[in-house]
Amino acid sequence: MGTNLNTVTSKPLPVYKKRSQGAEIWRRFRQNRNALLGMGIFFILVSFALFAEIIAPYDPIQQNYEKIMQPPSRQHILGTDELGRDIFSRIVYGARISMTVGLIAVGIAFVAGTALGVICGYYGGVIDNVIMRFVDILMAIPAILLNISIVAALGTGLQNVMIAIGVSNVPRFCRIIRASVMSLRDQEFIEASRAAGATDFFIIIDHIIPNSLAPLIVQATVSVGSSILQCASLSFIGLGIVPPTPEWGAMLSTGRDFLRKAPHLTTFPGLAIMAAVYAANLMGDGLRDALDPKLKR
Repeated sequence: MGTNLNTVTSKPLPVYKKRSQGAEIWRRFRQNRNALLGMGIFFILVSFALFAEIIAPYDPIQQNYEKIMQPPSRQHILGTDELGRDIFSRIVYGARISMTVGLIAVGIAFVAGTALGVICGYYGGVIDNVIMRFVDILMAIPAILLNISIVAALGTGLQNVMIAIGVSNVPRFCRIIRASVMSLRDQEFIEASRAAGATDFFIIIDHIIPNSLAPLIVQATVSVGSSILQCASLSFIGLGIVPPTPEWGAMLSTGRDFLRKAPHLTTFPGLAIMAAVYAANLMGDGLRDALDPKLKR
């Protein structure tokens, strides 16, 4: 039998599954090794905060005068402080304070800054001028001075520290979201939604905010690190977390008096602060690249 040249062998065509937006962002994020390193460090610190009771080998506030300022050893892997307390345990519990302050303070700034920025960018006019001049005044004051002023007025303590740091971060979020809203409010899809009878509230919630989240997410990630650093700064000067609660900045403050005799008292809390800020910055850079549509591959 001859071969039928008219017979066409059909092969199934390959099926390409389209990635979701979240999957595409994650693909670009995981290609950044520095971002993955930052995420790994950040998750370790979050694990310290969530499981401090399991991870910490000792009570962070239990004093032992027989083991004052011992260097790192098998029994105390990071040594002990001036009151015989285990430094590793205090750093682990200190992560809970720092992560709580960082996340909640950024949450306060995110919500308040987004609300003010959307109002300014969408409506403009007198409202925009009044709010933005107030924001400019806040931005003209150094963050540490603004934090000191608010804490001095409200008093020390975890709650007041979070409020102070949150307020000092509001202007950054406000200006970022305002710029995004001003570039979106006159777009065709917004005009179409308005012509269809949509209310301002619906347009803001359904169109404006979702399309402005990318720069806010990046700013929020970076702000977690700066908030942790601000909390440590306040505690270092005695206006933050009240002793004996373990907090990295307060540990630095008490350990500086023994810097030459026992440098490990300040070295390890300082490294913890550096690791938290470094991780947040690496994650922020990675998210910026992953969320930038110009970098799609």
